[in-house]
Amino acid sequence: MPEGQFKAGIAGGRLSPDQYAENFSDLHPPLDHHEALVESDRCYFCYDAPCMNACPTSIDIPLFIRQISTGNPIGSAKTIFDQNILGGMCARVCPTETLCEEVCVREVAEGKPVQIGRLQRYATDVAMAENRQFYPRATPTGKTVAVVGAGPAGLAAAHRLARHGHDVTILEARPKAGGLNEYGIAAYKSVDNFAQAEVDYVTAIGGIDIQNGKALGRDYQLSDLIRNYDAVFLGMGLGGVNALRAEGEDAGGVTNAVEFISELRQASDLSGLPVGRRVVVIGGGMTAIDAAVQSKLLGAEEVTVCYRRGQEHMNASEFEQDLAAANGVSIRHWLQPTRVLAEGGKVSGIELEYTALQGDKLAGTGETLTLVADQVFKAIGQSFVPAALNGSGASIDLQAGRIKVDSEGRTSLAKVWAGGDCIFGGEDLTVSAVAQGRDAAESINRSLTQG
Repeated sequence: MPEGQFKAGIAGGRLSPDQYAENFSDLHPPLDHHEALVESDRCYFCYDAPCMNACPTSIDIPLFIRQISTGNPIGSAKTIFDQNILGGMCARVCPTETLCEEVCVREVAEGKPVQIGRLQRYATDVAMAENRQFYPRATPTGKTVAVVGAGPAGLAAAHRLARHGHDVTILEARPKAGGLNEYGIAAYKSVDNFAQAEVDYVTAIGGIDIQNGKALGRDYQLSDLIRNYDAVFLGMGLGGVNALRAEGEDAGGVTNAVEFISELRQASDLSGLPVGRRVVVIGGGMTAIDAAVQSKLLGAEEVTVCYRRGQEHMNASEFEQDLAAANGVSIRHWLQPTRVLAEGGKVSGIELEYTALQGDKLAGTGETLTLVADQVFKAIGQSFVPAALNGSGASIDLQAGRIKVDSEGRTSLAKVWAGGDCIFGGEDLTVSAVAQGRDAAESINRSLTQG
């Protein structure tokens, strides 16, 4: 990304170093030993626990919490890692308030769930700090698997395949492994370079070779992988950015929220990452909230999120919306962009049209609103770009613009599996990508060891 792409309206040095450090400190500070014991004691250890059913990776939540309560955080971590080898990051970034904690019996009865995410972080942090590896590699099978993408799905697949004794090569287009865990989530959700620490922990099992700077369609073709490896797993995520479909959206200062977050995550000096004075974010998901809150924390004076539907339709959880409000972000609903205003080629404002539901369809009302802005972020979702994927050899079947897979992650091509955001049914959640990568790896293993 070109340096200084986000120099919209304010020079660097808006805040003091101490303010930056405070603004981007850990969103949920870790529980200490005593706090973890007290919190774990709140769990009812339900039989057929609803929290476990709500977890996409099916972690045995009552068991791991009981292990914490009996002073066994290492055993607790193993229970977590048995199902989710990226349990440390998921504890930090999962929307637990809409998954396991939402259905916690304590939440239903009292409105205050057991803090499952923080307890999961406590246990996994203890194990990772001691570098406790629970899964020695099986006897090498001599089989080789190529994994495209070192994000959550790819890492989970690679680890499970390595456990079974297969040799795994991960081909990652970016300079660092981690995918959205490294490049796509708010900095205050993953501090102290945790994403890379987790990559190191996952690959410590051995048998996993990560090659960075290797892009599908540029440096190699899918047909090459099919020919040279015994199996292939595709976990490249989403590379495209949905357009605003608004007049003038190519003006300077109109940028992709994911790229903004990526640059922020890689910045060594936040004071050197300028941001607009008046920022407008278009979208209603987690990425929109992450971009908006971080703009405010960088020193933007006014930040507004505009979403085309109502609050109840937003993909961002109620917790994320409250977090935005607590940081001074204004969220406005029933607005869609129609025109970006520019002066001298740079954005100066954005015109939006009020919307309303007409039956089941969203329609503009014809009434408009103009907001002054010197920076506009697009956060209305990403799309899968199949050009590199289908640029060589037999084409892979797509469904609704993403890779079509069966219940085990198999694609239409022999020897090729897929998982994560790139597949039809991908949920834009780290924990779901981990589950899909893990399950596809088990399917690959069965295929490689049959007969």
